[in-house]
Amino acid sequence: MHEHDASILRAALIPTVLVGVLAVVVAAFVGGGKAALGAALGVLVVVVFFTVGLVVVGRASRVSAYAAMNAAILTYLVKIGVLFALIVAFKDTTIFDTKAFGLTIVVCTLVWTGFEVRGFTRLQILYVDPKDADRH
Repeated sequence: MHEHDASILRAALIPTVLVGVLAVVVAAFVGGGKAALGAALGVLVVVVFFTVGLVVVGRASRVSAYAAMNAAILTYLVKIGVLFALIVAFKDTTIFDTKAFGLTIVVCTLVWTGFEVRGFTRLQILYVDPKDADRH
């Protein structure tokens, strides 16, 4: 994993986990054990989905920008498909609170995305390689 990828992962993962822990506590207080379990599963889904996506795109970016874009699109489609499958599979479950599950996914996704963008903007990664600019 590149140092940039690790930095972005830390920038997004830490706030998301903190907000996720808060969501689990609030869900436990408001809805009990099933709500807390639903919130915890929601945090787990977001952390796994976005971590895998970041790692896959980061590795593909070492190959080329086209590979990175293809990897980003493919991981997005896979995540949407898996999330849809989870929604269908747990539609009528009584094991955990599906509302806490869904709400936690939405909140943690917004937190992850916001802090990932913040991480990217603070890295100041060059999008034009100065060495290549001299050759043209």
